[in-house]
Amino acid sequence: MKKNKVLKWVGGFVLLLLLLLVATPFLFKGKVQNLVVETINKNLNANVAFDEVDLSLFKSFPKATIVIKNLSIVNKAPFEGDTLFKASDIGLRMSVMELFKGKNTPMHIEGIGVSDAFVNIVVNKEGITNYDIAIVDEEESSEKDDNAPFSLSLNKYVLENIAVSYVDEASKMAFTIKDLYHNGSGNLAANVLDLDTETKAILSFEKDGTRFLNEVKLGLKAVIGMDLNTNTYVFKDNEALINQLPLRFDGSLKLLEDGQAYDLSFGTPDSSFKNFLGLVPEVYAGNISNVKTTGDFRVEGRVKGLLTDTTIPKLDIQLASSNASFQYPDLPKSVEKIILDAKIINETGLMNDTYVLLNKLSFQIDQDVFNASANIRNLSGNALVDAKLNGVINLANVTKAYPVKLEKPLTGILKANVATRFDMESVEKNQYQNIQNSGTISLTGFQFESDEMAKPLQIEEAALTFNPSQVKLNSLRLKTGTTDVSATGTLDNFYGFMFSKQNLKGNFDVRSNNFVVSDVLKADDKAAKTSESSEEAVSKSVSEPLKIPAFLDCTIQANAKQVVYDDLKLQNVVGTLIIKDQKALLKNMSTDVFDGKIAFDGSISTKQTVPDFDMTLGMKALDIGKAFTGLDVLKAIAPIAGVLNGKINSTVTLQGKLDSKTMSPVMSSLTGDLLGQLLNTTIKPENSKLLSTLTDKVDFIDLEKLNLNNLKAHLIFKEGKVQVQPFDLKYQDVAVVVQGEHGFDQSINYNLDFNVPVKYLGDDVEGLLAKLSPSDINKLDAIPVKVGLLGSFSKPQVTTDLSKVVQGVTNQILEQQKRQLLDKGKDALEDLLAGKKKEVKSDGENIPEEPKGVKEEVKNKVEQGLKDLFGKKK
Repeated sequence: MKKNKVLKWVGGFVLLLLLLLVATPFLFKGKVQNLVVETINKNLNANVAFDEVDLSLFKSFPKATIVIKNLSIVNKAPFEGDTLFKASDIGLRMSVMELFKGKNTPMHIEGIGVSDAFVNIVVNKEGITNYDIAIVDEEESSEKDDNAPFSLSLNKYVLENIAVSYVDEASKMAFTIKDLYHNGSGNLAANVLDLDTETKAILSFEKDGTRFLNEVKLGLKAVIGMDLNTNTYVFKDNEALINQLPLRFDGSLKLLEDGQAYDLSFGTPDSSFKNFLGLVPEVYAGNISNVKTTGDFRVEGRVKGLLTDTTIPKLDIQLASSNASFQYPDLPKSVEKIILDAKIINETGLMNDTYVLLNKLSFQIDQDVFNASANIRNLSGNALVDAKLNGVINLANVTKAYPVKLEKPLTGILKANVATRFDMESVEKNQYQNIQNSGTISLTGFQFESDEMAKPLQIEEAALTFNPSQVKLNSLRLKTGTTDVSATGTLDNFYGFMFSKQNLKGNFDVRSNNFVVSDVLKADDKAAKTSESSEEAVSKSVSEPLKIPAFLDCTIQANAKQVVYDDLKLQNVVGTLIIKDQKALLKNMSTDVFDGKIAFDGSISTKQTVPDFDMTLGMKALDIGKAFTGLDVLKAIAPIAGVLNGKINSTVTLQGKLDSKTMSPVMSSLTGDLLGQLLNTTIKPENSKLLSTLTDKVDFIDLEKLNLNNLKAHLIFKEGKVQVQPFDLKYQDVAVVVQGEHGFDQSINYNLDFNVPVKYLGDDVEGLLAKLSPSDINKLDAIPVKVGLLGSFSKPQVTTDLSKVVQGVTNQILEQQKRQLLDKGKDALEDLLAGKKKEVKSDGENIPEEPKGVKEEVKNKVEQGLKDLFGKKK
């Protein structure tokens, strides 16, 4: 019985405890959430939001855990709308008893955890920081606020998956940290403690647009002795990794009011040459654990002194290796006789007195030896650079000795013997008299192949000569597929481009016997081969635009005997290409094509989000069929290929947008005009649905016999349509005026104004005309007939309005008949007067009217004649 009572009591206690663990979060959740809101409002001048605050006793029992979900801190002016901080979870760990404290007694937080967070720090050009958002109460700034809802009594904290972005707009400096993991444990409530830490991160650093560190992996396990009374931090047991390079630190760091005092030393734990390979990121160096090495490599450094606004610590950092070698286990060749002697020195504590010395770098692969040396002084001022490069590298051996990840192996012999000495101020001001520069670089037998390239690239020879003012391209001969290119030229500010962010200026003469575009540009299976004719094409081209590099400022004199683009072959292409400010300017370009010649000038600009172009083309004696089949733009402007046979002279101006992927015109954006003259041209109406339909409707014109020689026309294109200005045609004694428009969507809307002599109206009408004298027939006007062409080129519709025409012709014939009768009445009256007969009226009143039905008869015969002319052939 007693045993059962004990079990019941224990069971009841456990059940009660579980109920308390479940119920307590609900009882205190409101209180905790109010405390979080109170803390935020009291301390932060920013827009703060979070989804909810959870309280749990299960996660770390017997401790309580408060979790703030999806917290975000958004700046107010002057960084309005910028996100300073956001985190998926922020956990605060404390004793359960802290929940039962009174309102005015702070809860002591023992642990903090932050996961999946982003920190965005910005310093603007005025030096204002976006993280300065703390509310300062001047009345209490000198006193500790004992009434704060929370106080820190930390013994552990964890930061997991944190990303940090820091941008200083004033100094043009930026760094990013990603995949940051950091934890620390120790009695942080004490003033003197040992903090046990572990840190992992990936760091990138950029200054003045130059990236000095690119995703460098950092790792540090360290016990740091902390004396908060003196703000002194001492490195105790520690292991550090920079990429795969192991380091150990000794010494201390002390925080001062106006800076920091450093007394640190560091070095590699041993002298294995693997340490050198460890400097290289793993993605490039691969796994170095099984690499066979000989010789040594040492990193030793001392940093001592003050870091303030005007001073830096003194530096003595050395990297050294002598007679070393390495060979990867799965590669056939080794890199041998490696010598490295490099130093970073500052002996005064002044930034500008820092200098970098590369006294010697040397290595050998097979029989090829490569040597380099350099020194850089006045780093923060007018930097002085002195460097030499001398050696030979067989590129085929590089991938045999080092795990370079290439899709295809390299071949070629690179030779270099270059010496340079310059200061940055002379480079920036183009003061070439202060630059000492000499030597040569050559590359022969180079071959490179990649899946991203259309065809393998072969450089038979490339030779550069360096002098103070320019780099001269003595020769370049390359092949790819069936394409050959040779070039010579100069680069006028090579150092300004390399070291001072100036544009790369140059002049080149480029020649080719055969240039096949598909050898150079790989076809994109996903890219549309034809340009789109809607505004959607303009918007689509916004993504991933093709850009002309902004740094290029060069002039190219081009001469190609043949250029092949798909099925289009251009012969004797000559002209000038000027590339500047993301714009390509074509000047005095000409080519033989389509059995004639095209000369053109214009420009293509990719500076805007959507590229545009402006072209003027002069076409002389082009074969119409070939030209309007081979050029998509001409085909869209005038779909006459196969319909007209002959030659054309034309001047075309074109402006519009380009598809940023295919660089082909977006037809809906096209504006411009075309002035054209046809030469020795004939028509094949059977090749055009439009002309075939018109032939069926018009009885008296044989389009194949229409004389188009020297016909001139003016076309204007805008808003997706081609407007044809009025022009005259003549078929025997029938005059025709043509005008109207068609769209790039193949829609048509044309008017043909015929002036048809009455003799074409048929036998019945000729019978009526026989009753008139020749002079009266000549007085009849030609019949104006309007014919409309609507629909599309593939489904044309021919319309006429014959009712007005019939009425007009009928009235003309009747009027001539009336005049004839009137003339007869006058003659009879004259005869009567001559015979002294009774006077009769001569005002026409006594002239008999037409017999009833005569007018209707004339009208019917005219109408039938017109229907025969403009009706469907039987």
